[in-house]
Amino acid sequence: MITANPLDLRFPEVFFELTDFAPVGRTLLKLEGFNITGSIKLKSALFMVDLLEQEGRLFPNRSTIVESSSGNLGVALALICRMRGYGFICVTDPNASPANLRAIRAYGGRIEPVTEKDPQGGYLQTRLDLVRDLLAERPERIWLNQYANQANVEAHARWTAEEILRAVPDVSHLYVGTGTTGTMMGIARRFAELAPKTELVAVEPEGSVTFGTGPPARRILPGVGTSRRPEIADADRVHRIVHVAEADAVRRCYEVLNDRGLLVGCSTGHVLHAMAEDAEIFSEGSVIVGVSADLGDKYLDTLYDEDWLADHFPGLGDGPGTTTRGGPGAPLCGPLREVLAERGPDPLGRAVTDPVARME
Repeated sequence: MITANPLDLRFPEVFFELTDFAPVGRTLLKLEGFNITGSIKLKSALFMVDLLEQEGRLFPNRSTIVESSSGNLGVALALICRMRGYGFICVTDPNASPANLRAIRAYGGRIEPVTEKDPQGGYLQTRLDLVRDLLAERPERIWLNQYANQANVEAHARWTAEEILRAVPDVSHLYVGTGTTGTMMGIARRFAELAPKTELVAVEPEGSVTFGTGPPARRILPGVGTSRRPEIADADRVHRIVHVAEADAVRRCYEVLNDRGLLVGCSTGHVLHAMAEDAEIFSEGSVIVGVSADLGDKYLDTLYDEDWLADHFPGLGDGPGTTTRGGPGAPLCGPLREVLAERGPDPLGRAVTDPVARME
């Protein structure tokens, strides 16, 4: 791909095969972290801004978009607003990834944090209250409201769902981490039309009230779950709702890093745990897909930081199979020359079977 527009840098069909993840069947992760802003939220942001532009409600050098985000959507909106000439204010909270906050500022966005928790023990309602205050200050400010915006759903019906079905037309089980539920609701809408036999599993952290199925509780990991039910959430569109303890999600993140060399984000840890817990129900012909919303580079200051892990999940880093320290271990792939040989001839037609000889 050669492009002059960073918004073209979307990579819709990147899947990672989790070999031997379950006793039977085939297991895949759809990796959304290679999109230009590092997450699946780029799709939601593009669709929601496009809708406002079609409606004639946005004006370059005049309009300012305001949105509540724990980070990933904020990064996507900051880039889009910079490219399209709009201002951007991101209302966020202490759980947001510092890397995401730095990216928002780098793209020219303004950060407005909240510090008080809402009655459910989270920050979402407090953030929404601040959004409304900011809107009242200036008439040129516009709220996207990802929690009720149908364009958030349409993005994933049109893109994410169809991307999965193009690459994996026979998917039997699909696992999606839920927050605003835009990804899950969009996938559910399209799968109901094109693949109604696929079991759709919504994955939530314990303490989240996204679908109103459990009591609210304190949560630390960003990017998944809510302390208030989003207007677009519809539990009837999914087959099962699974709740995952945050400590289990953290363990799965380190497990896939240690065993497969893949650095994934917090919501992916929840998805991996839900898939692993269901491993015994899969059959020989099962094709299991999990949606990985982002990669772990956004969480190097938190999830993958030893001090942060010790403060928030004491003892977890010392458990079997979960360590914050990398080091020599069993090889995760074959010799480098075998890896290069699998790629075939290089663009100049030279052999790649002996990379050492090529360097001489």
